[in-house]
Amino acid sequence: RAPSTRVVEHAFSANMADAEKDPAADAEGEGEDVEAEAQVEFKPLIELPPEIDHKTGEEDEDVIFKMRTKMFRFVEESKEWKERGTGDVRFLRHKSSDKVRVLMRAEKTLRVRANHPLTPSLEVKPHAGSDRAFTYFTPDWSEDPETGIVEQRNELFAFRFANAENAGKFKDAFEKIQKGDFTGLDVIKKDAEDAEKAGEKKEEKK
Repeated sequence: RAPSTRVVEHAFSANMADAEKDPAADAEGEGEDVEAEAQVEFKPLIELPPEIDHKTGEEDEDVIFKMRTKMFRFVEESKEWKERGTGDVRFLRHKSSDKVRVLMRAEKTLRVRANHPLTPSLEVKPHAGSDRAFTYFTPDWSEDPETGIVEQRNELFAFRFANAENAGKFKDAFEKIQKGDFTGLDVIKKDAEDAEKAGEKKEEKK
């Protein structure tokens, strides 16, 4: 016998009620799954190496003079001056031995372009009669410009500065250190830094 209309309606209503409950139940279950997933720890597939402490070799030295310059070296084979880069030429004084060296790094690559002791035997001369450039001959331990190998070579260097005033400060500090006189270097260094900042402001206004 076919079920009565009332029985069919009752069964349909019950199924609809269950259907209305299921999405709520599924949503609640999904929420629990999402929360559980959020608490899962994911370990990186590749472990990063520990941070490396890069040493420059300058850790035991103090900067007692610094001036921005453009540096050149004389190439004996071709009898010409070649630019070695632009950056800060610095005088570094060792904290325990008081020995001073000249160090110049190219500002973009940080490669060493000049690295030698500042000794009394070095003779600083004006370069080609200019009042803003000085030259001297010295044994040097910087990177070879072609091979990058560091070895002692006798070099003729020239340093060109923004103006005669900056060049004069370089020469004054250089010659004071040659005499073993470190007095007043902080003043020369401060004046050099002020002159450099003034030069940078002029460039910004152009």
